[in-house]
Amino acid sequence: MIPGLKFVKRNFPVFLGGLIIVFMLSGALFAPFLTNWNPLEVSSNYRLLSPSSIHLMGTDQLGRDIQSRILYGARTSMEVGFSVVLISTLSGVILGLVSGYYKKVGSVVMRVIDGFMAFPGIIVAIFMAAVWGPGKLNIIMALSFAYFSRMTRVVRGAVLPINELEFINSAKTAGAADRYILTRYILANILSPIIVQATFIFALAILDEAALSFLGVGIKAPEPSWGSMVSEAKTYMQVAPWTIVFPGGAIALAVLGLNLFGDGLRDMLDPRLRLKG
Repeated sequence: MIPGLKFVKRNFPVFLGGLIIVFMLSGALFAPFLTNWNPLEVSSNYRLLSPSSIHLMGTDQLGRDIQSRILYGARTSMEVGFSVVLISTLSGVILGLVSGYYKKVGSVVMRVIDGFMAFPGIIVAIFMAAVWGPGKLNIIMALSFAYFSRMTRVVRGAVLPINELEFINSAKTAGAADRYILTRYILANILSPIIVQATFIFALAILDEAALSFLGVGIKAPEPSWGSMVSEAKTYMQVAPWTIVFPGGAIALAVLGLNLFGDGLRDMLDPRLRLKG
């Protein structure tokens, strides 16, 4: 069998999820070249037009082209997703490494993390967004604050068993600095769960950004956002179902792709799951 086809067959979820992610990223990056319509342009003469060769996904209640708003909304979702992953991963990895390596510090840190995880992430994000107000930066900070605890717990759980291994004790006996042990030995051996968890946080960030925008505490109008598009379309969904089907489908497709990619990576990178397969 051709090596490429063999990889696809053995790792189909990773391939399919990666294909969807590339598709979504391409739409976001090349949005100006994929549509001739301004996503903010309002026209009362083109209100609620059904999909056609001119407007491939139709128009909304203000006459704006839905395809262009979905493409530019993808930019918003990807920007929020990448930013949340970056912030939550950096903070979670640092706290997870420290709390897993220094057990006395870890007991205190994890009690705080347990307090955060007692509430669903979306509830924490809604509360923080309500306090800070709508806007892209505030949503990024709110979602990062909501989900860094997930990464912290995953990293600490991966550090604890490695911290008891013989080569770590040998490095400590040899006088290696803690920072060197944490970065050179421990962090290098726990990259797999970090990468997998980051893909799940990315999916959650896209989904929750849409939920916050739907509730009116997310991205400010008139900037395109999949969640705000769904929120605006709910009044017209019976007479113009395309106004809600296409943005809702974009959210579902993005989350599906990221979850497939994350699940597939977990199966590929976890040796215990590979042995079971």
